[in-house]
Amino acid sequence: MSNRRVLVTGSSRGIGRSIAIRLAAEGWNVALHYVSHSADASAVEKTIGSRASGCYEADLAQPGAAKDLFHRALKDGPLDAVVNNAGIYMPLDFVGAGDAAFEANWRRTFAVNFDAPVELIRAATKYFAEKGGGRILNVASRVGFKGEGGAALYAASKAALINLTRSLAVELAPKNIQLFGIAPGWVETAMARDGMDNRLEEILSTIPAGRMASPEDCAAASAYLLSDDSKYLSGVIIDINGASYFH
Repeated sequence: MSNRRVLVTGSSRGIGRSIAIRLAAEGWNVALHYVSHSADASAVEKTIGSRASGCYEADLAQPGAAKDLFHRALKDGPLDAVVNNAGIYMPLDFVGAGDAAFEANWRRTFAVNFDAPVELIRAATKYFAEKGGGRILNVASRVGFKGEGGAALYAASKAALINLTRSLAVELAPKNIQLFGIAPGWVETAMARDGMDNRLEEILSTIPAGRMASPEDCAAASAYLLSDDSKYLSGVIIDINGASYFH
């Protein structure tokens, strides 16, 4: 696997960081992406050393940015896989929010969590179809299956990503393009921390495993899905939730 290269979006922190580090340890060359945390991205680049294969800034909320990111990374070398990890979580009172706030939340949530992955997947699958195959991993969420009060738009964006993954797995299997997903529950990351500070005991009481997932738990599942051990799988979404939810 020493010559394989993967682009991981949102890889400066959290789950994306851990995926990038784990894949580098598994022998992948990793192209990193960040939006604003350039120092964190540089730290990841330093951590993975010679396996770092480009570090790209892009605001994926902007139309066309994801497609441009893919082609910028491609200019620096062939790609064998893409990980759509970048995402945002913005809770919202669906009825009580003002119209302007609701509209802004809706547009930005879907722009980053769904529109950008669609754009990146389309660019990648066109390339992979010509190349003879490739792999795409989408980081979804448990709430894409179960929903979440107070975060309906986030849950809807992740549900859309899950069903895109499954549908394209069927459509693109004849082209040797595999699509996968992971659906984490509560994870110890900066994005989740705002919602867990005052609710830790309540949150843990809902998780039979007795702890939240770590970013490394997510990275381990991701590494398996992108490995040759998963060559007969596609459309699979792995739940990472400590037995807290089944569907």
